[in-house]
Amino acid sequence: LQLVESGGGLVQPGASLRLSCAASGATSDYYNIGWFRQAPGKEREGVSCINSSDGRAVYADFVKGRFAISKDNAKNTVYLQMNSLKPEDTAVFYCAAVGTVQGLCVIRDPIYADYWGKGTQVTVSS
Repeated sequence: LQLVESGGGLVQPGASLRLSCAASGATSDYYNIGWFRQAPGKEREGVSCINSSDGRAVYADFVKGRFAISKDNAKNTVYLQMNSLKPEDTAVFYCAAVGTVQGLCVIRDPIYADYWGKGTQVTVSS
């Protein structure tokens, strides 16, 4: 499985961005995909994930109501729509394959994710 992120950039507070995670590989549609981010000097943290089987999603508390994850099976792509961006959202955003607990994808610990992309930089600044 190969994952490639895109869509990052420099935006002002309150703006929106849509990140894309394009998957390729023989079984790319089998994997649950998660988004993580890492700000300078901070540990990598889970943002959101989506089940490949049923589309159920999980969000970190700090993005609930602002971010939305979705997937386009025909394009083998997972999106992260980010609205109402804040300066504290500034980070490199990564996508990765994640596991499940009781049938729901999990993002609680990046150590359990695999097939990491190289990331896309998101900077929120006025």
